[in-house]
Amino acid sequence: MSRREDLPAGFDEPVFAEPWQAEAFAMTVALHDKGLFSWSEWADALSAEVKRPDAAADGHDYYEHWLAALESLLSAKGVAGRSDVDTLAAAWERAAHATPHGKPILLENDPGPSAGRGGPGV
Repeated sequence: MSRREDLPAGFDEPVFAEPWQAEAFAMTVALHDKGLFSWSEWADALSAEVKRPDAAADGHDYYEHWLAALESLLSAKGVAGRSDVDTLAAAWERAAHATPHGKPILLENDPGPSAGRGGPGV
């Protein structure tokens, strides 16, 4: 029996369905490594999110809850308030829509009202 046959089903499947999920995961690990929060704080925040009544029973929205937990910790730790996160997310969204296909999305491409002035966390 080859080593490949010993691997669990789905082993070759991508770990993350979308690039933003990998980025959220990496940000969480990096912020923990920087000492922003402990793993028990992270587990508590993520647990609170996945236990919300609107969570999907099949878990397809797991990384949406992951991201909400991260935003919650950023707010609780005073790093970035929810409005700061929302403002920056909207700027990235506008920049993505303004960026030609195949080109890197840059915050400088945001055509919105605060374009070029840098916003929270920029």
